[in-house]
Amino acid sequence: MAEQYLRPTNPNFPTVHKRIRNDKRAYPHFKDCIGALDSTYIRVSVSPDEQVRYIGKTGIPTQNVLAVCDFDMRFTYVAAGQPGSYHDTSVLYHAFEVDEDHFPHPPEGKYYVVDAGYPNRPGYLAPYKGERYNLPEWHRGMEPNSPKEKFNRVHSSVRNIIERTFGLWKMKWQILYKMPKYTMHTQKKIVAATMVLHNFIREHSSGDVDFANFDRDPNFVPTIPDRYNKYAVSPHASDDSTTEASFLTMDGFRDRIATSLSLDWN
Repeated sequence: MAEQYLRPTNPNFPTVHKRIRNDKRAYPHFKDCIGALDSTYIRVSVSPDEQVRYIGKTGIPTQNVLAVCDFDMRFTYVAAGQPGSYHDTSVLYHAFEVDEDHFPHPPEGKYYVVDAGYPNRPGYLAPYKGERYNLPEWHRGMEPNSPKEKFNRVHSSVRNIIERTFGLWKMKWQILYKMPKYTMHTQKKIVAATMVLHNFIREHSSGDVDFANFDRDPNFVPTIPDRYNKYAVSPHASDDSTTEASFLTMDGFRDRIATSLSLDWN
């Protein structure tokens, strides 16, 4: 089922998704964006002598799960099982290598939005570092002023799709909060299997209550049952930045979007 469901609906992405097309600030500047890529941390159950390599910024044993999603909140790729101590960029490059034949690289001219934990490279558009970025920062503070801040504001709004998709996925499959003591191989399969089920429900159950809540309210925040609160991994545990160099061509592309977006700002 993973081969059938964990993949893009159309790998060529011939049309602009309505999520972008109907956003007066994102369109037409982000018209070639086809989704978002990010990592999230899922708890693992490992023996004490294995825990060190799985403990990263979270302070608890986790696996660093890399995923790609489209604007329909469908997962189109997953790489599970890398230790939580690995940097997001390292996990991405490992996925490029081991899944060389079927990693869903964006078609020419298209791209995913990524956070500052990844380099700004062709097909993977990152925000400006050193500028306000996360949505709560905009809600609390002043409106963006510079072209870079305006770009980051819209980029954050567009990239929010993967954070919401992760949130719904974890809310629906609570085994992810407290992983049973299976082998690591099985724990990786559980991650993939729950994503397959997530996509299956999205495609075949139009009346699903959870998806309906997300579709109806872009600010909907998933709730975690009280009994799982102590097992939840902070959503802010991801790597904040990368030392990997950006590509000058992609930096120029980002600057052009920022300039045109700023000129159209209202």
